Amino acid sequence: MTARVVVVGGGFGRIHARAVASRPDRYQFAGVAGRGGAASRELAAVHGVPYFDLTDGCDEAAEAADVACVAVGSAISGGDGSAVAQNFLARKVPVLQEHPLHPDELLACARVAREHGVQHRMNLHYRHVRPVRVFIDAARRLAQRSEILFVDAASPVHVLHPLIDILAAALGGVRPWSWKDVAGSGPLRSVTGTFAGVPVTLRVQNQLDPLDRDNQALLWHRIAVGTSAGVLTLADTHGPVLWSPRWHADRDEHRRLVTEGPGAQRLGQSSTTVLPGTDAVAMAEVLADRWPEAVDQALSGLLAAEGSDPLRQAQLDLSTARIWNDVTTHLGPPERITARAPVKVAISELMDDVVADESASGQQEVAASGYSVEAEFYDLIAGRRTTSASEVVKALAGIRPEDGPVVEIGAGTGILTMAVAKAWPGVRIIAAEPDPLMRAVLTSKVVRDADLRERVSVTDGSAPDLELPERIGAALVCGVAGHLEPEARQTLWRRLKERIVPGGPLVVELLSVTAGARFSDLRLGQARIGQDDVQWSLSVAPGRNGASLMTSSWQVSREGSVHRSESAHHVWRPTSLRDIAAEADLPLVTLVEGGTEGAVPLGVLRSPPDPATSSSL
Repeated sequence: MTARVVVVGGGFGRIHARAVASRPDRYQFAGVAGRGGAASRELAAVHGVPYFDLTDGCDEAAEAADVACVAVGSAISGGDGSAVAQNFLARKVPVLQEHPLHPDELLACARVAREHGVQHRMNLHYRHVRPVRVFIDAARRLAQRSEILFVDAASPVHVLHPLIDILAAALGGVRPWSWKDVAGSGPLRSVTGTFAGVPVTLRVQNQLDPLDRDNQALLWHRIAVGTSAGVLTLADTHGPVLWSPRWHADRDEHRRLVTEGPGAQRLGQSSTTVLPGTDAVAMAEVLADRWPEAVDQALSGLLAAEGSDPLRQAQLDLSTARIWNDVTTHLGPPERITARAPVKVAISELMDDVVADESASGQQEVAASGYSVEAEFYDLIAGRRTTSASEVVKALAGIRPEDGPVVEIGAGTGILTMAVAKAWPGVRIIAAEPDPLMRAVLTSKVVRDADLRERVSVTDGSAPDLELPERIGAALVCGVAGHLEPEARQTLWRRLKERIVPGGPLVVELLSVTAGARFSDLRLGQARIGQDDVQWSLSVAPGRNGASLMTSSWQVSREGSVHRSESAHHVWRPTSLRDIAAEADLPLVTLVEGGTEGAVPLGVLRSPPDPATSSSL
């Protein structure tokens, strides 16, 4: 049975709304509540749910809800979130309330919840974010194997309470705890003490912009748990989580380190390993996926606690709230600052040519930047420089709706998707695009057209392991193959060949980037939007093992003055259509040789036709 959920607030309430809407198996989105503000009304309209005005009370909203998510500020933040929460609790509606809450507010809510036999939880949120959950679980497992000797942690002051909550979860409690004097100057102030009996150093950015708390932060949660076996590190709230085993090598009879052979086995382990599932992702993905997932975790925990004593359940939160209050008292009032946009530094700007050429990790970082930056500008400029859509449409000659869908791998913003759908009525298309912002643009195009909504399925699949139907009529692999390692490409060709109909076309587009190429700021296009001029340029440098490191740069200027710059970084492994044909073991027809101004290599591989069908024609 699904729980009816009402979300209060249109700010962080958007994350709650996304969490609820994404899990129809668990929740029914019953509505959005507010005090008449535009943000709450807009949120209700976006999700197509009722809006409840709380100006005259919450009776109507409470009648519609099995649980309320109160995502508005409490009294400590200058809001009435706790009063709203208590109104719902008094009407026997369980409440998940966003932090921060003063200990007295939290206690008052827990008492109202107990009085009316329902649950109240303060949502400290960050302990439920996926990399933090992995960190907490790993820390508990580590404590079973090795004594925890120290903790070093850092946080901006506005999310200090969640940091303390994470420490309590990782260390299995809070007692005994105590704090000493504050030291340091500048943005970070240090507080030393004991937490759960472990020596702890807290470094806090004790600065605050009351109007823009998140954008003032110089860092997010960072925690290192040190043991005799090594150090477990949460590098950032949103990943990664790192395990760095302690250095140890045996010594021989002359007290020299044994660096090889017997006695050097420990030296074979990596100096640092990223725990699976904790890789850092684009902040767009954090907001779209990881934060709503965290709200789902918190909401599920609230519902699972039905029947338990809410005051007992609140004891740990009350303890962490008191510790937070104690630490902030030691720190003193935060310095008031004004949040400003930071200078954007590309990874390539942190590496010289030698590092770029030789660093495998550098390539991995560049590859990880994805296509989210391009999503804003792609249709404006970059889309003009892709292979002519008409050439791709011609390459699909002979496809039939009954043969199965066209699978487009790396669909981007849907430029080719739209062209193929228009040229081949009745043919279904599976458009796979792993980047969330590119995919959002693609989806927005699909949903605006009733015919496309019937024929085009948008997925987040990425090569070579994306989910494929049992039978496909054709495949498009445009601008993708060079991003894959040769082994991954071969896996992709094999999987496509297993499913594509006999004689079905496999269209491949590459980039005109050759091995060893090096150039800087090659202007690829310029366009105007409103009062702004947008310019796109490309830089390429040789990378490791024959790969090329590409940096796409976008500058937005007005009246000749640049007011915005964006960069995206990718790894491309130069290859040729002939090499692709050899990998796939399929005959090649080259449609565009590439290399000329604006042209990129385009070819079609075609599986052998069915002999029975061929002989009957």
